[in-house]
Amino acid sequence: MSKMTSFKLKKILEERLSNENYNTSFNRDTDTFRIEWKESKQGISITLPNMIVKYNERGETAIDELEEHIKEALRIMDEEHHLSGMEKNIYPVLRSPSFPTETKAGAKLVYKDHTAETRIFYALDLGKSYRLVDEELLQEEGWTVSRINEIAAFNVRSLSREPKHDRVADNDFYFVATQDGYDASRILNEVFLEEMKANAKGDLTVAVPHQDVLIFADIQNKMGYDILAQMTMKFFAEGRIPITSLPFIYEDKKLEPIFILAKNKPEKS
Repeated sequence: MSKMTSFKLKKILEERLSNENYNTSFNRDTDTFRIEWKESKQGISITLPNMIVKYNERGETAIDELEEHIKEALRIMDEEHHLSGMEKNIYPVLRSPSFPTETKAGAKLVYKDHTAETRIFYALDLGKSYRLVDEELLQEEGWTVSRINEIAAFNVRSLSREPKHDRVADNDFYFVATQDGYDASRILNEVFLEEMKANAKGDLTVAVPHQDVLIFADIQNKMGYDILAQMTMKFFAEGRIPITSLPFIYEDKKLEPIFILAKNKPEKS
């Protein structure tokens, strides 16, 4: 294999992703390649040095995978949704499976299972607060659960996704904590997951210990798993609305909870 450079990789990606509906650009200063829909300007940015690390380890397969993640992220962004009325104010919120499914007044809340550790409820955002959507409200509107889920999923993709980065013991940790009430909900943004996966050097793990934080960890050695386990536990204990102390590994577009045994590679549950 000849030595891969950012410039070569940029050329390869341009060829593989050539499409008259896309715009591509290369930023020399940050060494990033961006591809976006011409019309909506929505897109995904790839950190090329990270990809070169993967390419040096795994060759052509790394580029095939990257191409797949990029195409998938772009496809999701381009789906059309029709929103009117209050729809713009509906967001998904994550809760643990033990969270009550009825309000104190006895109204049944609308929810959808997500992983073994998480459930999706729906919030109608009222500015300073929100109310969880119950079945009666859904019936009044004549909506189905799949419709509200589609709207909420669309809205969560519009939330900012600029995580703060921290490097610990050669592992990369990324935190989203905007305090907008929907930090953990961003785990439902498939575009965000695909973008993080495309940029990860090692295993991409994700944690939602409580409602006001989303943690991504690009795990590159065993110690990374221990740090992730301790971090998730600490956040879980401190959270106002705790969700789960178990992190997930993100592979093949699925989130699998991982039990981290100290000093060992995790076992999948």
